[in-house]
Amino acid sequence: MPRPQRIILIRHGESKANVDRTLHIDTPDHRIPLTENGARQAREAGARLHRELHKNEAGGIRVQFYTSPYLRTRQTFQNILESMKELGVTDFRNYEDPRLREQEFGNYRHPDEHVVVDRERDEFGTFFYRVPGGESGADVFDRLSGAMDTMHRDFVKADFPENMIVVSHGLTIRLFLMRWFHWTVEQFEKLRNPHNCQHYVLDKMPDGKYQLMTEMATYTEAETREYLAGKKQGTADMTYSDQTMKQP
Repeated sequence: MPRPQRIILIRHGESKANVDRTLHIDTPDHRIPLTENGARQAREAGARLHRELHKNEAGGIRVQFYTSPYLRTRQTFQNILESMKELGVTDFRNYEDPRLREQEFGNYRHPDEHVVVDRERDEFGTFFYRVPGGESGADVFDRLSGAMDTMHRDFVKADFPENMIVVSHGLTIRLFLMRWFHWTVEQFEKLRNPHNCQHYVLDKMPDGKYQLMTEMATYTEAETREYLAGKKQGTADMTYSDQTMKQP
């Protein structure tokens, strides 16, 4: 089956809710925009992705984007695209797929409620914990399976590009990789979120299978043992500046 040579997953840029969680009190999650810094991150990511795509291709680049319809991911996509256009990319297409959206956390939630949810989710387990009025990681996993079915149907089209870029959210990206590589729940629970506009690269090997070329941030074995023993709680975002990059 024909498939893209390269698949790239990228998280949206810094959003206003990333720096001010009080926005969740009266702003729907899907309407939260990027900060100015987030827009800058996305433009820089466009140039970085352009370099990534040119590693093995000297000529013109063709790209199929799949994006979450949330405002912050749309804005990330637009800023990435503007940078890539400036560098000469003209052959691209985009498909907005609601199944690539962020995990649903309910309609509105006060930051104090988020603290309770975060604590319960850490104790229960991110994959199976269903947020009150929202989704569990397992729910997101299920809808991503449907999104991947659509992608695989697209792959067989004669004109499908060699490069595919998914613009989505931290948890969604981790679950996408879990589904793609058939990782266990335990492997997923060790993964930390990518930073804003951090990307992961999957390259197709000669045997047709994909290899994750980017090392992922994970909890250390010691941190995992402490977490499981209840001595140290994790964090909902699972992003740290002192992260250790490992291949799960």
